Amino acid sequence: MSRGDTCITRAMKSYQKLTTAVPQPAAYRVEEEGAAPTPTGRGKLAPWWVGSGLLVAAVLLSTITVWVLRQVSGGWPGPVLPPKCLLVPESHRFDCYPERHVVVTQELCESRGCCFIESPPPAGGKRGVPWCFYPPDFPSYTLESLNQTALGMVGLLVRRQKTYYPRDIEMLRLDVEFEADTRLHIKITDAANTRYEVPLEVPQAMKRAENPIYSLDFSWDPFGVLLRRRATGTVLLNTTVAPLIFTDQFLQIATSLPSRFLYGLGEHRGTLLHSLDWSTLTLWARDVSPTESFNLYGAHPFYLLMEEGGDAHGVFLLNSNAMEVALQPAPGLTWRTIGGVLDFYIFLGPDPNMVIQQYQQVIGFPAMPPLWALGFHLCRWGYGSSNETWQTVRAMRNYQIPQDAQWNDIDYMDGYRDFTFDPQKFASLPSLVEDLHKHGQRYVMILDPGISSTNPHGSYWPFDEGLRRGLFLNTTQGQPLIGQVWPGFTAFADFSNPDTHQWWLENLQRFHAHVPFDGLWIDMNEPSNFMDGSEHGCPPGELDSPPYTPAVLGDSLSAKTVCASAKQKASVHYNLHNLYGLMEAKATASALIQIRGKRPFVISRSTFPSQGRYSGHWLGDNRSQWKDMYYSIPGLLSFSLFGIPLVGADICGFSGSTSEELCTRWMQLGAFYPFARNHNTQNEKAQDPTVFSPAARTAMKNVLLTRYSLLPFLYTLFHRAHLQGDTVARPLFFEFPRDVATLGLDRQFLWGRSLLVTPVLEPGVDSVTGYIPRGVWYDFYTGSSVNSSGEMLKMLAPLEHLNLHVREGAILPTQKPGTTSKATRGNPLHLIVALSSSGTAWGDLFWDDGESLDTFEQGSYSYLVFNVTQNTFTSTVLHTSTEATEVTIGTLSIFGVRKPPSKVLLNGQEKPFSYLDNQVLTVSDLGLSLNQGFSLRWL
Repeated sequence: MSRGDTCITRAMKSYQKLTTAVPQPAAYRVEEEGAAPTPTGRGKLAPWWVGSGLLVAAVLLSTITVWVLRQVSGGWPGPVLPPKCLLVPESHRFDCYPERHVVVTQELCESRGCCFIESPPPAGGKRGVPWCFYPPDFPSYTLESLNQTALGMVGLLVRRQKTYYPRDIEMLRLDVEFEADTRLHIKITDAANTRYEVPLEVPQAMKRAENPIYSLDFSWDPFGVLLRRRATGTVLLNTTVAPLIFTDQFLQIATSLPSRFLYGLGEHRGTLLHSLDWSTLTLWARDVSPTESFNLYGAHPFYLLMEEGGDAHGVFLLNSNAMEVALQPAPGLTWRTIGGVLDFYIFLGPDPNMVIQQYQQVIGFPAMPPLWALGFHLCRWGYGSSNETWQTVRAMRNYQIPQDAQWNDIDYMDGYRDFTFDPQKFASLPSLVEDLHKHGQRYVMILDPGISSTNPHGSYWPFDEGLRRGLFLNTTQGQPLIGQVWPGFTAFADFSNPDTHQWWLENLQRFHAHVPFDGLWIDMNEPSNFMDGSEHGCPPGELDSPPYTPAVLGDSLSAKTVCASAKQKASVHYNLHNLYGLMEAKATASALIQIRGKRPFVISRSTFPSQGRYSGHWLGDNRSQWKDMYYSIPGLLSFSLFGIPLVGADICGFSGSTSEELCTRWMQLGAFYPFARNHNTQNEKAQDPTVFSPAARTAMKNVLLTRYSLLPFLYTLFHRAHLQGDTVARPLFFEFPRDVATLGLDRQFLWGRSLLVTPVLEPGVDSVTGYIPRGVWYDFYTGSSVNSSGEMLKMLAPLEHLNLHVREGAILPTQKPGTTSKATRGNPLHLIVALSSSGTAWGDLFWDDGESLDTFEQGSYSYLVFNVTQNTFTSTVLHTSTEATEVTIGTLSIFGVRKPPSKVLLNGQEKPFSYLDNQVLTVSDLGLSLNQGFSLRWL
């Protein structure tokens, strides 16, 4: 039993039933249907106290021994420590003085009513065990009343002793809603006054969950939540481990965790699995090249935790203020935010895939991308002209290397101003876009939210009109806040104002009339500012200088962004900062729909929960280094957890100069990013596939052709993401949650359930070692099988080869690749069947026109299910549309056919076939229309 679950022995009484004046149909523990309510919490919790009593005794003995030894050796100056402080083991010390850049003294610590014990600092300047921590009896809130509601309960929390931050909110309202059997909603707000809440549409439960798979208890004094998984009894949350603090600008709640396997909490650069070794993750959108331990472009206050035994749960704090999450080895976690309310959703899974689906049921499922979005994209900053851009496109066509979209960075603009293009260097841009469209390709350009403010009046409509309509962020004085971005001095569009969306649309319409772009890349939308705050800095006050500032890069909320005190339509920037990119993406997607009448394609740098409904994301300004290539994998897998499946990193690296070997390996990995774009900075040598040696160029072309052959499979995965929140790029532990060897893997990943990607991530090697989970896996290219017991395998990986394996029991729809998604669409399908050891397989295919809005919702699609059982392949058409008549199924390859067949029957008619020694059966020239079901049998 972890000490974190037990530091409330003094509050044992508090687990008793709370008496209220209301009849209690389900009491305060959500009981099993028909089970007798437990008369007191004490009987139920008895085993806890036995185990923890022993633990406390042991800890006390060892701590006192250490203490005595230190006293003898003169280790501690000053007064004797209270025994209650010695009772708390190091790993369970919850930080009472988290302020950075303060040397915490005993005096400072004790002025907060906390315990002070110095411990040696860890190596490397990292934070270690807090010297100042809460004693077990630190004053918290008391649960004064609790009443049943239709959906759950409502309670009143009261704090009788002030904390050390200004403006304690002494009476809080607790709302608990049992929204679904696998979803619990707990919200703590000011009981008397309304506070800012995130303007996110969330589903409203209509009735209370009937058979929740969780049970909930409360501690009364101090107030705490105890959440358990019914099936296993695992304690998922226990918030009595540290006091609840709820002041106007400092809100803190901590919990013990049931294991150390924690993921999520973005956006950060690091391993997929977080370290709980005293690390702090800050959430405050910031423009900075991805660097370990910094707060990056987006904010995602959601974590996924794998419990012992393979169950999973997730926790989402719906709060958009500056925030930090402190992790410690107890294992434990502390949420600290400086505004809003504590609005928690807990998702009970029980498997990780289901947790992410349940999370997206709250924040919204991702939009279905157009098919061309899944092709290969090419970009650089510094083409310098539209003709140079065009040359690159022509070179790609010349070598017949697949490409769906050509992009431009800010150098296409006139003076870096939005909605303009350079009349000299980019004069031929409209012709380039026309040529792209003729060849079935698309054009995407960059836009920034900073609008140039220094042009003569009447010469730049976007600023003049935005000013006239009052659509920019304002200072506290009510004037447009002026910062500095690429064009020089700029004002910032206020996307929290619906009128700004209309102005944004009008600007885009005017530009589209000249340059008919197909998608938009929205950058710098943290929002980024080359100044801190504004041209005049920021005013004094508690928005720009709050009582507590989380551990943000630059130590100030306004570092390289606008003032937190800036006024926006919906609230102050202090509350809305982390939503800026989301609100801009919403305006941009909406504008694209109105301009083009087709599915929008938007890629955004800054993101927040629900972003997937409007845009994808790229992982920002990375570097051309091997470690950056590795870090892209945990990056893209984390965004899969956040409900933003359309994600990738700049292939071959953005800044710095790539090498041929690095770029070849990165193109192989990048061909399996859901969003695949090679992007480069200015003044570096070109890194598109055409500029390398014939061998490297061929390797890059071949891996892109492999991606294009898999487009039907990838597109179907995106359909499942859009429909029900499945992940596209997926960590291995999602499919093998009971295999502990998978829990830390982030150098490989899956597409869906069944395609395993094992890239080379280091220089100078011709092999790669990867984990092959238990079962039969087939080489994607040859169909040869490997039967794994769940082990690390060394695989050949010459420079031209990427290891891909198909999981037994899967059927992958593939297609003969063309050089664009449009060209590929018309080619025959090739179905790859990977038989399980019992001779079965399953797969599906979603097919529509690739670009129209809401095809699934309107029924304009085809959906097929493929099945193999008893040597018979069956294709069943569950829904069909006209598009399916234009496509044929050409070839069927079946991996794992153990004996050579004597004959193959297609709908009862004999067909020629080939059979190889590696147990691959192939039937070609099928010529079957996609909208016809069929069966194929081998004897």
